Amino acid sequence: MSKPIDIIDLTIGYGTKVVRSHLTLSLNRGEMVCMLGRNGCGKSTLLRTLASLQPALGGTYHIDDVAVVLTDRLILDNTTVRDVVAMGRYPYTSFLGKLTAEDEKVIDASLNDVFGADLSRSTLDSRLFNSLSDGEKQRVLIAKALAQQTPVILLDEPTAHLDLPNRILVLQLLRRLAHEQGKTILISTHELELALHLSDRILLLSDQGAQLDTADNLKKSDAFTKAFGMNIFDIFHTPS
Repeated sequence: MSKPIDIIDLTIGYGTKVVRSHLTLSLNRGEMVCMLGRNGCGKSTLLRTLASLQPALGGTYHIDDVAVVLTDRLILDNTTVRDVVAMGRYPYTSFLGKLTAEDEKVIDASLNDVFGADLSRSTLDSRLFNSLSDGEKQRVLIAKALAQQTPVILLDEPTAHLDLPNRILVLQLLRRLAHEQGKTILISTHELELALHLSDRILLLSDQGAQLDTADNLKKSDAFTKAFGMNIFDIFHTPS
């Protein structure tokens, strides 16, 4: 049986510009992998290629059905929280786009998974998406991805516009969903310390190539120093 994501000698980029080549790696079911590296190293390009938003320049890859959460801020006038999550069901609806009772159950379950069943659902469902905080919006978009019921979720900088408490909350949520629901979750992020603590494995992109391993194993080597051009752990632990 193939892995949820299998990449073999993949080359990615735009037109004739190669951003990264000879990528070979596999991701497992039920794990959250955080992708780290400098700006321009190919994190977003890899996600967009795996999501079929742009073509690969070479090599092959297999990915199970996938839901994607991009960095772009959505502006949805007069659209409720429930309407946004319901968008995740549209690939499965009838020609007229009518939601079935089963679709409604999936929407309810997705909202409960993300926000908890103890919230006042009638209030949450009817709130306008544009009235939410950035952290709440990101959680709604994750619920929308869950409503698609795909085994793989790709997220590009899901904590980019959030304060620290919400950054922690979102990454903890994604880790829980990976472990409890067997999702394969791949995230591009600059949240180095949170990624080291919360991810199951790190996909580290550098000029030397791509390394997929646990945070502990990568920290034992000089992989992070090569990737970022400095000993980042000495900086983190320098007394003020």
